[in-house]
Amino acid sequence: MTNKVRPPAFAGMFYPSSASAIRHTIDGFLEKAAPPELTDVRAVVAPHAGYVYSGPVAGYDYKLLQGQPTPKRIFLLGPSHRAWFSGIAIGAYDAFRTPLGEVPVALDDARALAEERDLFALNASSHTQEHCLEVQLPFLQVIYDAAPPIVPLLFGEVDPVAAGRILNAYITADDLIIVSSDLSHYHTNEQAHTLDRSFLDALLAGNAQGIQKGEACGQAPALALATIAEQRGWEPNLLDYRTSGDITGDTQRVVGYAAVAYVGES
Repeated sequence: MTNKVRPPAFAGMFYPSSASAIRHTIDGFLEKAAPPELTDVRAVVAPHAGYVYSGPVAGYDYKLLQGQPTPKRIFLLGPSHRAWFSGIAIGAYDAFRTPLGEVPVALDDARALAEERDLFALNASSHTQEHCLEVQLPFLQVIYDAAPPIVPLLFGEVDPVAAGRILNAYITADDLIIVSSDLSHYHTNEQAHTLDRSFLDALLAGNAQGIQKGEACGQAPALALATIAEQRGWEPNLLDYRTSGDITGDTQRVVGYAAVAYVGES
């Protein structure tokens, strides 16, 4: 049983409320982004703050994806900011709606994951007031003619390495993984750059201990992705890094944002 369609909870807050304004805003980010020419992109890490802050960085992820074949399915991973639970909550909806329309959920795949693995559970309520997955959807709706079905996964209290090993068994060569994560929060701009550089160095090296020590709200899904990447031989590439201070000029209490792409043959 599903809860039908999840309505947008953050349109008009984290991103514009009208379809035309969303398209205009995202088109601007895509136009200014200049990611390296990579092929065989299997996963990305993208920020999830308000578009005015993190949109220019997210534009690097989605500009790169715009040039790749359209995936059949997208595993969308993010941290739960408002609800506490054990394990990983799968958004048991038929679709997620934004002002641009509906993004379908791969519900049969979601059900199979929940039925076969104890770490995963169908849990729509944890998704109702969570922004980290929602803010990625308009980007998908802009870069694809029709957004592929998503498997929406929110990480609660869970072993991310175990989660990554389980997900690795479900990922196919036609799938894409998107990890939604911001980096350090509310340090000075100089401190943020130092902290974030340490986390990103660990992520790019596949250093699980370094990732765990780093400061990122999406640390758990990022470590799950790193676990998958290690098993499949995917190579991470840093596309862009900035802080809110770099973007707005307010350098006293900033949040860090990075765009990272993983490439590999399968």
